[in-house]
Amino acid sequence: MARRTWMLGVAAAALLGGQALAQGTPSSPGRVFRMATSVDAATLDPHATNALFTFLVVHQVYEGLTHRGDDLKVQPGLASRWEQVEPTRWRFHLRDGVKFAGGEAFDSDDVVFSIQRALAPTSNYGIFVDTVAEAVAVDRLTVDIVTRVPDPVIPDKLTRVMMMDRGWAETHRATVPQNFAQREETFTVRNANGTGPFVIRSREAEQRTVMVRNPAWWGTAAGVAPRGNVTEYHHITLTSDATRMAALLSGEVDMVHVVPVQDVARIQRDPRLRILEGQENRTVWLGLRQDVEELAGSDVRGRNPFKDLRVRQAIAHALDLDALRRTTLRGQGVPTGSMWTQFVNGWSQDADRRLPFDLARSRALLAEAGYPNGFTVPFECPVGTYDEACQAVAGMLARVGIRAQLTIQPNAVFSQRIRRQEPMMYALSWGVPTFDASYTLRAIMASRSVGGAATWNGGGYSNQAFDALIPRIDQEGDPEARRALIREAHAIHNADLGHIPMYHMMIPWAHRAGVAVTHRADNQVQVREIRVD
Repeated sequence: MARRTWMLGVAAAALLGGQALAQGTPSSPGRVFRMATSVDAATLDPHATNALFTFLVVHQVYEGLTHRGDDLKVQPGLASRWEQVEPTRWRFHLRDGVKFAGGEAFDSDDVVFSIQRALAPTSNYGIFVDTVAEAVAVDRLTVDIVTRVPDPVIPDKLTRVMMMDRGWAETHRATVPQNFAQREETFTVRNANGTGPFVIRSREAEQRTVMVRNPAWWGTAAGVAPRGNVTEYHHITLTSDATRMAALLSGEVDMVHVVPVQDVARIQRDPRLRILEGQENRTVWLGLRQDVEELAGSDVRGRNPFKDLRVRQAIAHALDLDALRRTTLRGQGVPTGSMWTQFVNGWSQDADRRLPFDLARSRALLAEAGYPNGFTVPFECPVGTYDEACQAVAGMLARVGIRAQLTIQPNAVFSQRIRRQEPMMYALSWGVPTFDASYTLRAIMASRSVGGAATWNGGGYSNQAFDALIPRIDQEGDPEARRALIREAHAIHNADLGHIPMYHMMIPWAHRAGVAVTHRADNQVQVREIRVD
């Protein structure tokens, strides 16, 4: 479905009058924008955990060398221009006069530091710098990014690598990212100092983060985001669907970022509200622990059912994804056999075929594998946009004897468990912010030793033939030949059912009339671009 931008001339109701803006914010009439979503940022450290809801907050404050605009194209960010001067060397020319919110000047030393920080073992942003050998300061405003192999998507990847001030990080003993998986507490978990359009005025974790316009933001003088007029942004976490929608209906918030599918029709009938909807560049799939000899919490002893391809096939055959879309998702999903969407470079129709729903075949495969009565396994999902789908999946598996004991957890807890490789079976949604398949190939599908610090392969899937294709994909300069290698890798994974794709997400947003916001397939909201009337 095409993205749409709503521009409405309806005057807004009084906007939480009386909030004082931070000292130094623009003197023009202020506009408060309040958005409710289901999950809070897990941390403010910009390199600690590569998660959608964390980036949703962090990228309002921090910026990258490049920026992905509302049209999803790569634009200049803290770098005004760049070029590939050699096959393995990209040169970025930095903007002059940029300052961090704390007053520190931004220069090439900060870029070198930030790239090194993203490469650190505790970083979860290694997927964006996976081919980088080093960053070299050519002069104060010029940086070379040197890669081990030619990498044509470096500008795309750097949209997600946020720049930090080296001196600020050193002062606060935060030169390496927070160890998120081990629940480490560092200064950067609750404090931020970026170059972006907003600064954080207050933060109550899991409740509300209030940001105000950064008076020193370089983008104001440069004419970036000219239509945006938000001077104060309230990022509100309301985990309850009912509470979140009640806040929109009552006028307590201006927009809801995660709209329950059952409420879409009701909102469409309300003349005060608008729905924006479209397919997200994000896929929900099942992960199965395959690298252990026995599943913790299972009633099977001495062996692991998920190591058997027939069991993985049985699970795929047991999933009635069309019914899931029709009933649980109420049309807000696209059943798939692919690990990424059609938005992604490397997608193919052939890879999007899935095993058919067939309960008889599922039961027969389980019996052949030695589990005629099925088995019990713990099943973990996060609170939020697909927990109802997890409940439906557990019910479908029960029909063939797989007793998936579902636990729904807070997103931060769930993410940490995935990073520590603790779940035996889980559902995860995975977006592709680079819009290139190498992102998912390396972080999800490759062996954990290949993915390294960037890995989210919590199930431990591993195939040597698949892994051998990764460096070939990295080094291939011809776009068509590279896509052919990606298709080959995807075919290996699909034959193995290393993970079990279920559906691509649809992302309805809801807002009141008088708010102009562009719907994005990456599910990111650029507050700097929003206009409130």
